[in-house]
Amino acid sequence: MYSKCREPVTAHKVFDKMPERNVVSWTALMSGHVLNGELNGSLSLFSKMVRHGVSPNEFTLSTNLKACGLLNALEKGLQIHGFCLKMGFETMVEVGNSLVDMYSKCGGINEAERVFGSMVDTSLITWNAMIAGYVHSGYGGRALDTFRMMRERPDKFTLTSLLKACSSIGMIHGGKQIHGFLIRSGFPCSSSATITGSIVDLYVKCGDLFGARKAFDQIKEKTMISWSSLILGYAQEGDFVEAMSLFRQLRELTSRVDSFVLSGIIGVFADFALLRQGQQMQALAVKLPSGLETSVSNSVVDMYLKCGLVDEAEKFFDEMQSRDVISWTVMITGYGKHGLGKKAVSVFKQMLRYNIEPDDVCYLAVLSACSHSGLIKEGEELFSNLLETPGIKPRVEHYACVVDLLGRAGRLKEGKHLIDSMPVKPNVGIWQTLLSGCRLHGDIELGKEVSEILLRIDGNNPANYVMVSNLYGQAGYWQEHGKAREVGKTRGLKKEAGMSWVEIEREVYFFRSGEDSHPLTPRIQEALREVERRMREELGYVYGLKQEMHDIDDESKEENLRAHSEKLAIGLALASGGLNQEAKTIRVFKNLRVCVDCHEFIKGLSKIMKIKFVVRDAVRFHSFENGCCSCGDYW
Repeated sequence: MYSKCREPVTAHKVFDKMPERNVVSWTALMSGHVLNGELNGSLSLFSKMVRHGVSPNEFTLSTNLKACGLLNALEKGLQIHGFCLKMGFETMVEVGNSLVDMYSKCGGINEAERVFGSMVDTSLITWNAMIAGYVHSGYGGRALDTFRMMRERPDKFTLTSLLKACSSIGMIHGGKQIHGFLIRSGFPCSSSATITGSIVDLYVKCGDLFGARKAFDQIKEKTMISWSSLILGYAQEGDFVEAMSLFRQLRELTSRVDSFVLSGIIGVFADFALLRQGQQMQALAVKLPSGLETSVSNSVVDMYLKCGLVDEAEKFFDEMQSRDVISWTVMITGYGKHGLGKKAVSVFKQMLRYNIEPDDVCYLAVLSACSHSGLIKEGEELFSNLLETPGIKPRVEHYACVVDLLGRAGRLKEGKHLIDSMPVKPNVGIWQTLLSGCRLHGDIELGKEVSEILLRIDGNNPANYVMVSNLYGQAGYWQEHGKAREVGKTRGLKKEAGMSWVEIEREVYFFRSGEDSHPLTPRIQEALREVERRMREELGYVYGLKQEMHDIDDESKEENLRAHSEKLAIGLALASGGLNQEAKTIRVFKNLRVCVDCHEFIKGLSKIMKIKFVVRDAVRFHSFENGCCSCGDYW
């Protein structure tokens, strides 16, 4: 009773005074700890109970498996699974359900499948646990396939998971069918915050903001989940006016805006590098109780880093009242993207001194930082530490960082050997990483082998055909280059268009490569030609024609290169403020990786104009000053 009334201290006093205790007494106290979020307390009690010679029952085991899942404590979960096997509890439905749930939450979806497949008796909870596990692990398709095999009538937990599954794979049609089923069956959607939030989130994630708004408007009692989904949906689509209008409506209805909304909106502003708007949200956050939570502070640090303001991020990070592993990971990731690999490694070591255990994401951040800065020795040491760390299973992304390190250093055969010998299945990303190394070092032979593997396992991805054609084009193999592009075209595949944006006088301007629709296009082209002329005369600059991957004449290649989106954005900044902007900083942001020609162009521009350029591409930051880049030409 005391545990369920959230009085764990009193519950413990009663337990301590009991002259006799049985397994029910111990389990009741453990359940109270889990209910009140004291997960490690439950596991400690479990160990103490076993030492006192009291044997656990199925409810004791289920309670502590739940604690392991919430803590992501796979090693302890495995030990409890061992108890289940010894005592013959694994076949009991309650224990099997908890094992499926624990393994799913700890990243062991294959182990969850094995337990699920071996269960003789199942219940609706069993199916819900497996479906939710697939969704949690990013396998939306498998979740829907499992639902089709289910015979039990779905409840709100099933339907919520299915809506999330449809959201994760962009299956708007399936999501609408579930939405229709809810309406037809008279399901009380308005009384379920998770259902209504998931419906709005479905339409948002599938890019149907009209449908999302319609569903949102039909909700009688709107929850923070539905508000946040719609606000973030508008913001992520770039409709900041509507997003902030909704946010103001929410503020008028309640002052209890939760940390998820605040950190989410700040995060979107960070992604678009909208510093002024992000700072406005930060100023609002400090006035709200939820604005003091660590998750909000983490988003503020992330915003400053993504806007290129490392000093401000460091200052805010140092002043944070509390930091979790995410706080440190954000800082390490930011240093990595700014090419400050040594600082990233130093902060990682500082975190260890504070006795904060790194998780797999933190290790990924520091390994990525090493790969961006070419810190081979440090990267290999950290990877060795990861392999020896109990409770963390290296993912394919960790191996990809090491392959990237080796590839950039020209050790391509070692990278290939690592992929062939690693215990996890290679994914598309790791083969793309190795192919980039082959292109960088002109290894056509290995590049051809990797290309064949890549196109065999992911033949419908336009990015792969672009990478393969670039491998051949940069080496001058125009026939093979053209063939790769042609195959991509015949499949009807189109690569993502390059897009850059720049903020001028509080207004953000977007450019796509080759675009000429801006009213100032003639002035932009004039400004670019003028600085090109000066760079030729003062620096001997010539276009990196090898970067324009078309077998056309050099003059046409120059025109194509001049139309790259980052150059158009810079051209607008120059045309808007004149060509005399010494001591200023121009910030440009791009959705794809900056090409070699644009990189050399901006380096030269920073030297002749005495302007600092900060360019954030899809991978990292480049700070150009006096003819040099912070990446050291390593990106």
